[in-house]
Amino acid sequence: MRFRPCIDIHNGKVKQIVGGSLRDSGDRAQENFASEYDSAYYAKLYKKDGLTGGHIILLNPASSEYYVATKEQALRALRAFPGGMQIGGGITAENGVEYIRAGASHVIVTSYVFRDGEVLWDNLKKLVAAVGREHVVIDVSCRKKGGEYYIVTDRWQTFTRMKVTVGMLEKLSGYCDEFLVHGVDAEGKSSGVEEELVKVLAGYAGRPVTYAGGIGSMEDLDRFKQISKGRLDFTIGSALDLFGGKLPYETVKKEYGQSMSSL
Repeated sequence: MRFRPCIDIHNGKVKQIVGGSLRDSGDRAQENFASEYDSAYYAKLYKKDGLTGGHIILLNPASSEYYVATKEQALRALRAFPGGMQIGGGITAENGVEYIRAGASHVIVTSYVFRDGEVLWDNLKKLVAAVGREHVVIDVSCRKKGGEYYIVTDRWQTFTRMKVTVGMLEKLSGYCDEFLVHGVDAEGKSSGVEEELVKVLAGYAGRPVTYAGGIGSMEDLDRFKQISKGRLDFTIGSALDLFGGKLPYETVKKEYGQSMSSL
């Protein structure tokens, strides 16, 4: 169980947002924090602190007037910490190689492989052929509906008919190196983790899984460790003092900031 840092970019700026508030129409989102620093500032900090395996997420679609600025911020972070961070947001087989060459350790994919309640296996195979399985992270970020967790796409706005289960993760595991899972309903709220979801993820014993969503205190981290049985990595955004929250980045880094190279 280790801490994976993040850099979320919206409208050309490093931000922390409430996950369920994101709307492509008008490039709107409820902000928890907007940074005065650029993405390279955070990437350099993570590099200095030896925190590998974090993620950069582009939160604007390619159709947005802000997309060029958002992408440039993402590329700045990759240049600042080559090989140290993953990148997601609009990833396809066509652009995945560009990001790997720019310095991403992995590309994170969702909408390109999940659509209309189906896994687009051909697209997933194209991505693997383009960048290599060892460079692919599958994002199975999800929201709860009818008591079960369903994968959501299009920057968490569109429900698919794909349920997050151990069997689904096992089926996808042959095409990726890791999984990333945002508990979207808890994302950005610092109000505790999606415990039922964490229990599902902890039942999977294959590829590394990173959970994000709702961790707002050291007590939340203790609870997360207990219910995940220490099997999952985690990301914290809005709750960190680094992003305007109250949870000390230095404390989290000290207790859980073990880098991949030291494992």
